[in-house]
Amino acid sequence: MENGTDSFYFKFTMFVNIGSYYYVAFVFSLLLYSFIVSANLIIILVISRERSLHEPMYMFIASLSVNSLYGSTGFFPRFLMDLVSDSHLISRPACFTQIYVIYTYACCEMTILAIMAYDRYVAVCQPLHYHRQITSRTVFNLLLIAWFFPTFFLTTVISLSAKLPLCGNEIQKVYCANWNVVKLACVPTSVNNTVGMFITISIIFLPLLFVLYTYLRIVVVCWKKSAEFKGKVLQSCLPHIVSFMIYSIVGFCDITLSRYDPDELNPFVAVILSLEFIFISPVLNPLVYGLKLPEIRRHIVRMIPSYKRKSVRTTPQLVS
Repeated sequence: MENGTDSFYFKFTMFVNIGSYYYVAFVFSLLLYSFIVSANLIIILVISRERSLHEPMYMFIASLSVNSLYGSTGFFPRFLMDLVSDSHLISRPACFTQIYVIYTYACCEMTILAIMAYDRYVAVCQPLHYHRQITSRTVFNLLLIAWFFPTFFLTTVISLSAKLPLCGNEIQKVYCANWNVVKLACVPTSVNNTVGMFITISIIFLPLLFVLYTYLRIVVVCWKKSAEFKGKVLQSCLPHIVSFMIYSIVGFCDITLSRYDPDELNPFVAVILSLEFIFISPVLNPLVYGLKLPEIRRHIVRMIPSYKRKSVRTTPQLVS
């Protein structure tokens, strides 16, 4: 494969850093993907089936799970195929499609978390107006905005990148990333850099500042309240805080890593850091919300067959 502006394929170069651990990585990744799909489907199924969970907070949690399935499906099947393949080539259309899916997943995760912060802010700081402000129509409109804006902005960014003439085809990652493609351009990329910076500020840092502001207001409201009130607020907000902090950290690591030359880092560390923002949130979100929120946890436990059999055996004894 010769480098040039007419190259139809990109080549992932970081797979050589995995060395002889291809099949170990394949088994681990397959199990991880299976868990992500199963755990998030359970969250979606529980929330959709139980009418008592048809509330704004749980609808936003279900949206996070849908987004996790979307992002994981855009990455893992291709990654698993590359792990057992001798050639790590991807066509330009497939590469830009993967960029689009992964980047929209990442941005939608941030916008949904920002909307969830607004929901918690209204619930804690304006409880008397909550049901008037956070209606079913409001939830629908907020989720529509959370999906529409990342889609619109990233379509613009990727369209600009797809038009660049390239003087190489090697991507120093195990998946397609926009900045790695832009670095291969034969022409100045100031327009791409400017638009990319604007998108980063709009979709990442503005939601980040908004979430920090809402939780500052929540802390101020809770400061003079009773310990019981603080406990209820903490129980309601803690899963969201954990999800948001984890995603912010891994997102920051990915943005920082993209500005470094991978050859300057330990190869194994570079691969792990490049993957963490893709699989950490889809893995942890169902665990955090499924285990921490009692309403979801109770309904999940009821779905376990062994639990149902135990309940049937113990019920007559309780009645007698």
